[in-house]
Amino acid sequence: MSIQSTQAIQALSRFGNVSWFKLPAEYNPFYDYPQVSYMGWRYTSPREEVAQLIDDILRKLPTQVEWTLDRTRRNWLLVPTRLLREAHGLADPSFSNVVHSINVSDPDFCRNSLSDLELIIQKIQQVSIIE
Repeated sequence: MSIQSTQAIQALSRFGNVSWFKLPAEYNPFYDYPQVSYMGWRYTSPREEVAQLIDDILRKLPTQVEWTLDRTRRNWLLVPTRLLREAHGLADPSFSNVVHSINVSDPDFCRNSLSDLELIIQKIQQVSIIE
């Protein structure tokens, strides 16, 4: 089963207008390996209660890897915590190098992150809408 961008956008749009969205490919056919999953987006009018709701989902959901909702920048990023830890945060230029390193060296982690992200998106689709 694969994550569809439209499913993710629909889930996130339940809580506000998504003005920007990125979901990297889950598989690199050129190099023949799975890629670590993460998702970034921006709400036109971000709301703290939406961030809290997503944080609650991440705390309660039985995922295979640890996840973080990073809001330190303009875009929100739902990312495996390992990426932030190994890259020393999003601002570090090594972030893309860390992503690439995990992609080529740890396919199990990449598959687990994909499975987790699908589960997280399903849960976001199911939770009650915040008014």
